[in-house]
Amino acid sequence: MGLKRKTRYLILAVLSLALVLAVIVGVSIGSVQIPLMTVAGILYKAPTGFVEAVADRSMAARYETIIMDVRLPRVILTAIVGAALASAGVVFQGLFKNPMADPYVIGVSSGAALGATIGIAFGLDVFWGGALTVPILAFVGALSATLIVYKIARVGGSIPISSLLLAGLAVNAFLTAITTFIMVSVGKDLQSVIFWLMGGLSARNWTHIQIALPFFAIGFPIAWVFSRDLNIMLLGDEKALHLGIEVEKLKKILLVIGAMMAAAAVSVSGLIGFVGLMTPHAVRLMIGPDHKLLLPASALTGAIFLIFADIMARVLLSPTEIPVGVITALFGAPFFLYLLRVKRRILT
Repeated sequence: MGLKRKTRYLILAVLSLALVLAVIVGVSIGSVQIPLMTVAGILYKAPTGFVEAVADRSMAARYETIIMDVRLPRVILTAIVGAALASAGVVFQGLFKNPMADPYVIGVSSGAALGATIGIAFGLDVFWGGALTVPILAFVGALSATLIVYKIARVGGSIPISSLLLAGLAVNAFLTAITTFIMVSVGKDLQSVIFWLMGGLSARNWTHIQIALPFFAIGFPIAWVFSRDLNIMLLGDEKALHLGIEVEKLKKILLVIGAMMAAAAVSVSGLIGFVGLMTPHAVRLMIGPDHKLLLPASALTGAIFLIFADIMARVLLSPTEIPVGVITALFGAPFFLYLLRVKRRILT
């Protein structure tokens, strides 16, 4: 499964540098254009003289406020969401042994949508700190939906992949119907719900980072620890059992970890599709299937991709902002059709 260790480090170093540059570009671009060197100077605490060489003190203070209070938290959150969705995609694709698997296949999206819809439609967003309520309800809904899928898909002491996929589709359909019913019957804040369902990162702040980051910071290292087991799982359940892998236990752990990372992302960003589908598949084509490298490389690539998708969402129709989920769908839907076509050609 392999690239040499130096090559692996080089790939991760290049992607890390690309992510840093993407963050600087993402912070620079907006309704107020900030020079890249000014952004770098403020972010890396350059001497005051550096900032004064670019602008006067009042302008420097204005730039710093825009960067630190508005754009930087949004860009960092975008990177976290992209990395979490891509990492969850790697886990699910490895677990299902299917490049078309997506974080939403086990009910994450429908559960999160239902939780957020309840919060917005019934005015619960005025409690528990206002902006925190909808993300928390979305997160609870996502994990609850995943738990329901586990229970339905469980056959004896195991969870067959086919049962899991069918249960996920059924739960998705059912919860989506409930969400639609609530939206139509309540008829309150319908536009807010629809915008959230399309996925967006506007008006996000450091608090949202505090919601999403801990779950990703816990889930990603655990997933990486099991990357060798994921490699073995690609050989099939029976061979994995013969090689000492507790297959059913591993499935449960990885499903929970993948759902946790995806739910954390969805809870703060709404429904942003296809990142978990496209990124792992594209990275796998370039560097191979070894999850020890595929997982971190996909996380970095997912973060970079979503940052640039968010930039496009902000500037294409400026000053109107497009939901970033629309941008990812414009890339993801053709990619999904391509996968369908390739998979059909292989099967026939």
